Amino acid sequence: MAEKIGADTSYICVKALEKGVNIIGVTRGEVTKIHHTEKLDQGEVLIAQFTENTSAMKIRGKAEVYTQFGMIRAGEVDIEKK
Repeated sequence: MAEKIGADTSYICVKALEKGVNIIGVTRGEVTKIHHTEKLDQGEVLIAQFTENTSAMKIRGKAEVYTQFGMIRAGEVDIEKK
């Protein structure tokens, strides 16, 4: 079955800040499963799209993730000491 993808489908852009950043695509439905993985080296960029099958993406490693909502840094922990 061909997947219907429209221009209004959400995209993200991931820029690796270190070698070995993993992007993991997760399926939607009653049982979620990993259906795709990519590994990026430092400086590489991946543009990914949410589809009828892809409901979530997990990013492991230091990376900048650009979305329609702005930029998020993955792999960094901001802990405020009180």
